Amino acid sequence: MAASRAALRAMRVDVESLDTSDTAGNWVSAESLRRTIDDRIKALADLSDTPLFFGRLSYGHTHHTTEAPAATPVAAGPIPDQPAAGSTADEVGDQFYIGRRHVHDAGGEPMVIDWRAPISQPFYQASPKQPMDVVLRRRFGYTGGELTAYEDEPLSGPGADGGEQTSRLLQTEIERPRVGPMRDIVATIQPEQDEIVRAGIGGTVCVQGAPGTGKTAVGLHRVAYLLYAHRERLARTGTLVIGPNESFLSYIEQVLPALGELQVKQATVADLVAHVEVRGTDGADRARIKGDARMAEVLRRALRSGVRMPQEPVVVVRGSRRWRVPAYEVEEIVRELLARDIRYGAARAALPQRIAHAVLVRMEQAGEAPHDRVQDAVARNAAVKAAVKEIWPPVDPVKLVLRLLSDPEALAEHAEGILSEAEQHTLRWEKPARGPKSAKWSAADAVLIDEAADLIERTPSLGHVVLDEAQDLSPMQYRAVGRRCTTGSATILGDIAQGTTPWATGSWTEALHHLGKPEARVEELTRGFRVPREVIAYASRLLPSIAPDLAEATSVRESPGSLEFRRVGGAPAGAAAAAAAAAAAAAAAAAAGEGVAAEGGPGGGTAALDAEVVAACREALTQEGSIGLIAADARIPALATALTAAGLSHLAPGDETTAASRLTLVPASLAKGLEYDYVVLDEPAAVVAGEPLLSGPTVQPPTTPAGETAAETAAPASTEHSPQIPAHRTGLRRLYVALTRAVSGLTIVHAQPLPAELAGREEGWAGI
Repeated sequence: MAASRAALRAMRVDVESLDTSDTAGNWVSAESLRRTIDDRIKALADLSDTPLFFGRLSYGHTHHTTEAPAATPVAAGPIPDQPAAGSTADEVGDQFYIGRRHVHDAGGEPMVIDWRAPISQPFYQASPKQPMDVVLRRRFGYTGGELTAYEDEPLSGPGADGGEQTSRLLQTEIERPRVGPMRDIVATIQPEQDEIVRAGIGGTVCVQGAPGTGKTAVGLHRVAYLLYAHRERLARTGTLVIGPNESFLSYIEQVLPALGELQVKQATVADLVAHVEVRGTDGADRARIKGDARMAEVLRRALRSGVRMPQEPVVVVRGSRRWRVPAYEVEEIVRELLARDIRYGAARAALPQRIAHAVLVRMEQAGEAPHDRVQDAVARNAAVKAAVKEIWPPVDPVKLVLRLLSDPEALAEHAEGILSEAEQHTLRWEKPARGPKSAKWSAADAVLIDEAADLIERTPSLGHVVLDEAQDLSPMQYRAVGRRCTTGSATILGDIAQGTTPWATGSWTEALHHLGKPEARVEELTRGFRVPREVIAYASRLLPSIAPDLAEATSVRESPGSLEFRRVGGAPAGAAAAAAAAAAAAAAAAAAGEGVAAEGGPGGGTAALDAEVVAACREALTQEGSIGLIAADARIPALATALTAAGLSHLAPGDETTAASRLTLVPASLAKGLEYDYVVLDEPAAVVAGEPLLSGPTVQPPTTPAGETAAETAAPASTEHSPQIPAHRTGLRRLYVALTRAVSGLTIVHAQPLPAELAGREEGWAGI
């Protein structure tokens, strides 16, 4: 360990000592070189609490790889570099130490092999049944960056027993308390995860992952792997990680830098479509319609309606000659460009060149011999420019969307046969804005503007995009993301059971179609490593109601006593009928915009409930690790007051936890993607009731994939839709998310009866 750290420091010193004063031809090259060197220096930083290697492979033979074996074994304190059990030193081939980055000695011989190198793959994939020429796999254990233990697993030879064994160090690493931002899982990647991580860059991969299966970490490590395997390609085209909100991005932002990757950008979908300032909000029905894929065709019609057929010939004067292109010929050019269905801006740029070409044909027919520059000059002629402006006027995408939402006649014209009259009525603004700056744009409006902008000019494509929590996107949001990777690949991460928006996707087939990646490979992760078995089993009671087609998740973590219930007064637990009635009443009240006045509901909460929640938080704080108090959004102010009155300081989602401040108060709407060692869940019935009820149908099946225009001809006029998802089901999905945020323990505090879907089989859980 000491030798490898010394070698890493020497590598950093070598880079810092580079003299680039005479190597760059100009200041641009010099600046580019300086930034490259600065990034390299940052990537070689030695983090004292992060071990340089976490494992070792002892092969049965010598392997010739791009990363050669170490000439000298790495010193590991008191831990011997012994041969595999049952073998002699002469019988063992190469030994490779596997770590987060490549480290070599002064002679260039590698001491630590990058985990992404091909020779490292057996560390994750080898098994007694398929040893991949590995004799012994060794895992190292660390405490605070210090090497404290090791564990050997013979995979072949006399010492192998042929069966799978449970790794104590692996279990310890998985259960290590979470304090601070998300950390990498490079030392604990499992075989099924590694297959996804190392999937080729040529195709898109969609990961359906149950809670705690590590899908987010898998997506981030896949980015790190692709940057290792295709660095030059992705350096040119760029890589982007898209998350659901800023809190989530703050939580994951340290993973890739810890793996030495500093150039990956992060954004939310709102960041991608930030064409206007978002100051308004939409109701569920209006937002659902704006997010419907049919809106793409409405926008396309509205955009093309501005093209007008010429009424007059185009007359170009050059010197003493006048060249006339009749109106019917210009009309033929315009109709041909419309039929090609290319982007509006590209067609507008092509029109003057086509008119100029018609003029050049007439010049040649008259005996002249114009050269190429003449065509460009004609295209810039004032008469041609005036004709183009009249026929194919420039369009501002913001004003285009503004007119659709403000002008009932314009919307009716362009949505005819696509949206019903009721949908058009829902879509229109009650009070039209005077202009783009005064309009109270919503998040869904910004997505529409992004679609319109792409219909005018093509959105630049990146080399690879990672989209996390993808199940919550609307079809129009999928299209917005798909435009950013039309020529690249993507990694799509999500869980259908955790879809909590009114427009949440019903299947990955539908989502991938909207994204423009229908050929993507779908992988399912069902083996959990984060959520205790007792907790995931309880949460899975909701699956028949929220995602009946999904397989129930399992967990490798046995943590007896990890699930606790605390009931505050009220009706007896397990009263399924009462719970169902309470949930139905809460959903109806939410749909009517009313609060729930019952104890613990969104409208407030009794002092007894608040006191019990505070007591549960205080008890959780006696444990090691992070604590999350999750509650319905409407309950957050009351709980914040109660925590403050009790002298318990608390953080907001996105704030970094520290040893001194470990309690985070989390609205249920922001809990997705986050994890805490211990979770206190306040009033499940209030979480369920906090979701609005849709009065209209759900999103219609897709029209065309993202990034295409030629196929976006006529959206189907059919008014058939998928079955409506009631508010109760969406609320249960929100509850499913909240139930599965715990790593070590979950305490449920409630005054109202638990939802019927959770009640009825409480034999294994006392105190409900």
